[in-house]
Amino acid sequence: MNTENIHKSSYKSSVSNAKSWLELSIYSQFPGLVAGIDEVGRGALFGPVVAAAVILPRNVLMEPIASEIKDSKQLSSSCRDRLAKKICQLSIDWKIGFATTREIDHWNILQATLLAMRRAVVILELQPSLCLVDGNQSIKDLPLPQKTIVKGDSLSLSIAAASIVAKVWRDNLIIRLARKYTLYDLHRNKGYGSTHHLSALRQHGPSPLHRLSFRPCQVHSEI
Repeated sequence: MNTENIHKSSYKSSVSNAKSWLELSIYSQFPGLVAGIDEVGRGALFGPVVAAAVILPRNVLMEPIASEIKDSKQLSSSCRDRLAKKICQLSIDWKIGFATTREIDHWNILQATLLAMRRAVVILELQPSLCLVDGNQSIKDLPLPQKTIVKGDSLSLSIAAASIVAKVWRDNLIIRLARKYTLYDLHRNKGYGSTHHLSALRQHGPSPLHRLSFRPCQVHSEI
């Protein structure tokens, strides 16, 4: 199959799947620009929780990558990297927000997650008519209309795109931090509680960027 036929096939797939994307369906009641918001890193032991807000063009289904976008957890690392670059190039606007480990420990992970989401939205250069938020928790004090969608990364193309951008951005950050915090195998586990990571916490205790409100990070003080 030549490149032209591949693009045609991808376009047909995207169009045929349009009915499953809430904001792009012909039955959509969402006018104007729609921003998808998703987060990554809620369950990690190390590093910030990160959110992305992505506004895709209305004609995004004409783009070959539209058929490839899905929940970031269903994609390989190399595929996420490739798609994140294309999503950022294709999007009308996109921004990243995050909450630090100190904020996570102070507010709790849910409130910190919503804070990260709000930070991503409010710095968008273009104001969306509606924000589609993954999950069942509304973003507090958001000065824009919003709609929460449980499992939104499988129902909204904009949320799925945001999940990919947030995941790649956070992974790249953790890889950079891993050069400084070398004891925890962060370049592999990305801050999550792998066997090596948990063992290192027990042996060495937490770093300044570990979430001390998370029980596995408190183990050293109990020895």
